[in-house]
Amino acid sequence: MQEALQLYKLPASVFTVWLFVVSALIGIGLGHVAWFIPKTPLNLLIGAVLLFLNFPINNAKTFSIWCFAFLTGMTAEAVGVNTGLLFGDYYYGENLGVKLLGVPLLIGVYWAVLSFITAAIGKKIFSKNVLAALCGAALMVLLDFFMEQLAGRFDFWHFKDGIVPLRNYVTWFIIAFLLQFLLLKSVKITDFKYSLHLFLSQIAFFAGCLLLL
Repeated sequence: MQEALQLYKLPASVFTVWLFVVSALIGIGLGHVAWFIPKTPLNLLIGAVLLFLNFPINNAKTFSIWCFAFLTGMTAEAVGVNTGLLFGDYYYGENLGVKLLGVPLLIGVYWAVLSFITAAIGKKIFSKNVLAALCGAALMVLLDFFMEQLAGRFDFWHFKDGIVPLRNYVTWFIIAFLLQFLLLKSVKITDFKYSLHLFLSQIAFFAGCLLLL
């Protein structure tokens, strides 16, 4: 039984991730934006749960790094939202769920998820941790770029005057690099395939929405 679960875990996880993305894109393409976009938290949470199974995040050290990434993301965003520092002047909308200090808890989860999956991709490309972390941070900024094009329309977050400042991307890159370097130095990277599919599915979702809307 245990062997069967291990055998089908990755294919089932990949299928689930893409099923949600493709279904959402079809629904949005058919004009049901108002129904699908508020379901974004569910989609992201499912991706996070499957990451716990596939990475796997199953020991104290790895889980502590996960928590640190979550808390770092939440802290940076709380400072950003409430002071205008770091990312620019912005605020979060209502489609990302419950907030703490003006920041959806899901954003902290997203910081942790993206840190782990892009670190895994970076490590597959580069053996040296510094280069892998630089690669992973660049991938996080790439995804953020796609997200920024739709964040306001989806009521995820809103920048002042609708303009995303350059420092948003610079700060994302710096924080992402530091998190990934710590992760790569502290945790043995054992997952690549699920991480790649989860990252590509997120790119596909936002790129697809840009084409459809």
